[in-house]
Amino acid sequence: MPLQNRVTPFGDLVAVAGRGLLTGNRGVLHDDARRIVRPWQVRRWIACCTEFRGRHREVMQPRRWTELFFLDEATAFAAGHRPCAQCRYADYQRFRALWEASVGAPANAESMDRVLQAERLDGRRKRTYPARFAALPDGAYVALDGTAWLVWRDEMLAWTDGGYAQRRRRPRNDEVDVLTPPSVVALLTAGYPVWVHRTAR
Repeated sequence: MPLQNRVTPFGDLVAVAGRGLLTGNRGVLHDDARRIVRPWQVRRWIACCTEFRGRHREVMQPRRWTELFFLDEATAFAAGHRPCAQCRYADYQRFRALWEASVGAPANAESMDRVLQAERLDGRRKRTYPARFAALPDGAYVALDGTAWLVWRDEMLAWTDGGYAQRRRRPRNDEVDVLTPPSVVALLTAGYPVWVHRTAR
């Protein structure tokens, strides 16, 4: 039985078979029986490498941080996570530098996490906002009819736990609800090289 630790672009934690390209955490979210009891604990939502310096962890150890898994970096960004400053140091530094240039404020982990916390949640629910398709960069996620779609080149790709399946032609002038936080959309627009699952290609 899969554990409830796979993250959708909506930020929800679901029990599905797929593992994905990245792991990460939001603090201790599970109890001793490895059941999810809260959607997040800390403001530091990070996305990490699945392998780092040969370290190995038993998933969901009692009273230890909850290992979460993402299909790819675009999914992690849509959910409101950012690169880890330790295991993804180069990606974190690139993210931070583009943040300072695009968002227009000095950036460190604490200041970025504070902004992302306000942008990703409306109370305890996922915060979305309207934008036109033409203004969205590759790597942003939108919500249509309850499904999360990756904006990629001239298409929209439907998220599944195993990869991108259904494809649609990307509209140009329509307005849509955006899942990816505004500051991250600004970084993608500025050229952050977001990782996407191979099925997007």
